[in-house]
Amino acid sequence: MPTPKKKPTATNPDDQRPNFDFTDRKILSALRTDGRLTMSELAIKVGLSQSPCWTRVKRLEASGVIARYIAVLDHRAIGLANIVFVEVTLDKHDDKVLEDFGNALARIPEVIEAHLVTGDYDYLVKLVVSGTEHYERFLRESLYKIPGIRHSKSTFGLRALKEAVSVDPILLR
Repeated sequence: MPTPKKKPTATNPDDQRPNFDFTDRKILSALRTDGRLTMSELAIKVGLSQSPCWTRVKRLEASGVIARYIAVLDHRAIGLANIVFVEVTLDKHDDKVLEDFGNALARIPEVIEAHLVTGDYDYLVKLVVSGTEHYERFLRESLYKIPGIRHSKSTFGLRALKEAVSVDPILLR
């Protein structure tokens, strides 16, 4: 006797990714490239009429798959041509220290990403600065004023080989 087929679910238990059909993926891919597309332009790009396209976009927004729409700034164009990655090790790792450190990083304008990580250090922080003088000022006036830092190590990025705000769902398997 054949095994009964499982009902489709919202996520694939093997990789915990939602199951979208190809049209959903085309919509997400198009909006990832240009979030300012009108519904009419988007519908043409993905091969739908406007009403079903609008319904799908609203469903993707409501489910949280489309988290927000943003403008991606060219940091070089606004005078912040240098990317710096800073590895930070803290003295202690209790909840209060981690929360306070995270909140302090969130208030620093040069910090564009901060990740709590595993490995040899506790945080990987990505920031933008105009140059080495700006970076030194950032260290003295911002980073080193946060209590609890035991050690930091910095690496200047020379050239971005790839930059993306989100993954292209069409290319995922």
